[in-house]
Amino acid sequence: MALLSVAPLAPRWCVHKSLVTSSKVKVVRRTMSTSIRMCQITTVSGEGVQRRIANHHSNLWDDNFIQSLSTPYGAISYHESAQKLIGEVKEMINSISVKDGELITPSNDLLMRLSIVDSIERLGIDRHFKSEIKSALDYVYSYWNEKGIGWGRDSVVADLNSTALGLRTLRLHGYPVSSDVLQHFKEQKGQFACSAIQTEGEIRSVLNLFRASQIAFPGEKVMEEAEVFSTKYLKEAILKLPVCGLSREISYVLEYGWHINLPRLEARNYIDVFGQDPIYLTPNMKTQKLLELAKLEFNMFHSLQQQELKLLSRWWKDSGFSQMTFPRHRHVEYYTLASCIDSEPQHSSFRLGFAKIFHLATVLDDIYDTFGTMDELELFTAAVKRWHPSATEWLPEYMKGVYMVLYETVNEMAGEAEKSQGRDTLNYARNALEAYIDASMEEAKWIFSGFLPTFEEYLDNGKVSFGYTIGTLQPILTLGIPFPHHILQEIDFPSRLNDVACSILRLKGDVHTYQAERSRGEESSCISCYMEENPESTEEDAINHINSMVDKLLKELNWEYLRPDSNVPITSKKHAFDILRAFYHLYKYRDGYSVANYEIKNLVMTTVIEPVPL
Repeated sequence: MALLSVAPLAPRWCVHKSLVTSSKVKVVRRTMSTSIRMCQITTVSGEGVQRRIANHHSNLWDDNFIQSLSTPYGAISYHESAQKLIGEVKEMINSISVKDGELITPSNDLLMRLSIVDSIERLGIDRHFKSEIKSALDYVYSYWNEKGIGWGRDSVVADLNSTALGLRTLRLHGYPVSSDVLQHFKEQKGQFACSAIQTEGEIRSVLNLFRASQIAFPGEKVMEEAEVFSTKYLKEAILKLPVCGLSREISYVLEYGWHINLPRLEARNYIDVFGQDPIYLTPNMKTQKLLELAKLEFNMFHSLQQQELKLLSRWWKDSGFSQMTFPRHRHVEYYTLASCIDSEPQHSSFRLGFAKIFHLATVLDDIYDTFGTMDELELFTAAVKRWHPSATEWLPEYMKGVYMVLYETVNEMAGEAEKSQGRDTLNYARNALEAYIDASMEEAKWIFSGFLPTFEEYLDNGKVSFGYTIGTLQPILTLGIPFPHHILQEIDFPSRLNDVACSILRLKGDVHTYQAERSRGEESSCISCYMEENPESTEEDAINHINSMVDKLLKELNWEYLRPDSNVPITSKKHAFDILRAFYHLYKYRDGYSVANYEIKNLVMTTVIEPVPL
């Protein structure tokens, strides 16, 4: 169904001057009509309706370009080569698991097992070696004690590198390990010990200490201390290192940490690191096979990405979105995020569903925040709750097309989910969608009335209007992982995991979007609401407070995701957690939703458009 094309005329700017007398300070902060507001008003041709538009940049990925993409890596010969390499790597892992030898001995077998697991996971090929990874980690955990572990099972003294890497890896796989083991690597003054001369071995130990510190739970002071120490140490070390695999690895880890890191982006980077650093390429261990397999896997999935991206781009074009000028067109960027967190070939429905749902949510966001009139928004809200094609009868033309694409996409995904879950899940999706629409409507009322809510009111509503829940729910139900009702309650609304994730994204998003949104008349944000309740605070104070909230919430998120006492396996929570990481990645430098022509464009090129050289 084609959507209405809206061609804006020359804009007219309107500026309302602020009332600044002391007796009216409260009024100035509580009502948008008395604050400085820059709003672009456009009269739509043929309608005579004045609308607000945000002037977002256009789609960066032309459908003709997407359809022209080609790659040879879908050929059967590459799949045959990959299968052969998988067998050889399995043989290598099994050989170090069942016997000691020249390279694997009782004095280094723990660290070697952890290193192989770590490399396999960072190269993005771990899906082929689930049982081997579990066997290796079970072995390491059997030697874990209150002081950590040494290089090998016969080691008398615990080693920082082995212990830090073990703490991180075991915790991520659900083993109950305490961060107290790190206390044993402090000197008498309570500081982490390091030598006057930074050796490569020590640098690697501190690098793994930093990586472990990112998986902190609430109240783990030693992990906070480890992060502060390791960050300072690594920033100093990288200044002295030549350009090499180790320096590149440190740069990447400091840049992305864990919560901003994306598995496919890490694999692309680590392929270069792994091939550049001789320490990883021990011929007798056949670790070169890991690198060969990682490159093949990256490029074979690259072939599948192109096929899926062509389907998505055609959906976007055929649905009429390409004719719409006012919303953000980010379907390719959303697909990129989905494929960066899940590269399982059989999960096409997840990736395409993720991209479609979040693209639709973005279009709805732009309608409710800027383009739609209040009367139109009320009609659309009622239509969503009615959930029937006949509801379009009362909608304006441009909304009719949006409504029908939304209706068809949600129903189609519910059909995919029913194949996976064995039951109808449409009501889950509709409930989440209605909550999202209601929250968006509430924000629209604030914008049109000039009302500034309290910080708590804003955050409670903003957690829903961000759209994390509607964008997460339906895609994960297509994965083939059983999600009975009790598990959905633990990972989706109203679970604590969902609540924390939504809070983080709303808070972090506002830090990067509030200035642009305020310039077009959207006064309500975490920053403005905080400053309203704390009249002496500055914007910098508000941002610092919100960043502090996010830091605490990230530790709580870690706990909700990895807690050993949970009845829900980590595998069932993984995609919900990784979707948060994907959107958190968007906000690292700026509002990556609205400004996608810098870092996010590079992400698309690096992880979707370009193969890795073999």
